[in-house]
Parts: sequence; C-alpha cells; structure tokens
Amino acid sequence: MIEQDGQKKRPERRSIIDRIFPLEHDFLQMLVEQAKQTRAGVEAFVAWLETGCAGTPDEVRRIEREQDRMRYELEEALIDAFSTPFDREDLYSLSRQMDYILNFASETAREMHAFGVAPDRAIGRMAHLLLEGTSAVVEGVSFMTTDEPRVRESIREGRAALHRIEDAYIDGLAEIFQGGDVMEALRRREIYHHLRDGGRALRGTLDVLHRAVVGLK
Repeated sequence: MIEQDGQKKRPERRSIIDRIFPLEHDFLQMLVEQAKQTRAGVEAFVAWLETGCAGTPDEVRRIEREQDRMRYELEEALIDAFSTPFDREDLYSLSRQMDYILNFASETAREMHAFGVAPDRAIGRMAHLLLEGTSAVVEGVSFMTTDEPRVRESIREGRAALHRIEDAYIDGLAEIFQGGDVMEALRRREIYHHLRDGGRALRGTLDVLHRAVVGLK
C-alpha cells in the first residue's frame, strides 16, 4: 500500500520483512521485562531509603543482578538474531541505558551504607523522581510499537522528572555547603552525584526510546 506522498507504510513493510525473515526472539518483550525489573530495583532503593537505610541494601543488589542477567540474554539474542523489530544499536543502547539507571541506584545504596550517610530531603527527592522517570520508561517501552501518542507522553513525563532531579541536586548542594561540616558535605555530595548520574542515565534511556520510535515510522 502506498500513501499519498508515495512512501510505503512502515507497518506493512515490517510485516513483509517478518514473513521473509521471521524474528527469532521477542526483543520488545525482553525490553519490557527489563524495564519492569529496573523499576522494581529503583522501588527497592526508595523503600530502603524510607527505612532510614536500616540494614544492608541486599534487595537492590539482588534485583540489579537479575537485571544484568536479562541484559546479557538480550545481548546474546542480538548476536544470534537475523532480524530485529528495529535498529540493533537502538535495542542494545536502550537495554544498556536502563541498566545504568539501576546501577547508579545500587551504587548509591552501597555507598550510603558504607559511608554511614543517612537520607536527607535532597536524596529522598531525587530517588522518588528517579522512580517516577523509570515508571515513565516502563510505560513508553510497553507501547512503543502500538501507541505512539502514549509513548510520546511517557517521554515527556520522564523528561519532566529528570529536570526536577537536576533542580533537587542543585538545591541539595546549596543547602549542604551552607553548613559548617565540610566532610559531611563532601560525603553527601558524592551521593548526590550518583543520583544525578542516575538521572542522566534516565535521559539517555528516553533519548534512545524517542529515536527508536521515530525510526519505526
């Protein structure tokens, strides 16, 4: 079928390719499962913070390891697959960026436990916003081939969350450096940096998601 501008419709083109070269792996479902696992890990991190960081963040680490397994399986599938639902590089990058989100959350938890840093307002705010943005990623990945307007809205919501992470980071730094304990300020600055890096991984995830959706047109 040809549209008025003479361009072939992408869905029909994809279906023809699928009949000739069927997909060996359900990459979209693999991405959805990894996105949900990422969200579960960030949820566990937030829950641990809300206990006042009581005990070790073992649940965050456990979910991170499981998410690593999912990513490795997707990478192996990419090597084996003859065809993919969209660009291989975007598939790989989307999986890797989601992995970074949880990695930074896990590293933050480990360092807070090791350094004896209790959660403060900035840490709690950034963590909740990271969870909000990760939830938007789950929504976007879940509908990336079926509901473009919904994906675009999810991307907007995720980007709004990451902008607020930047605001919370700056506000938190301003507050801690107004105090008199320089060593405490430096320890907290390290924690803030990890959470900010989690926000930057969120930005990378959303950027790849947007590029992949544009490529499906």
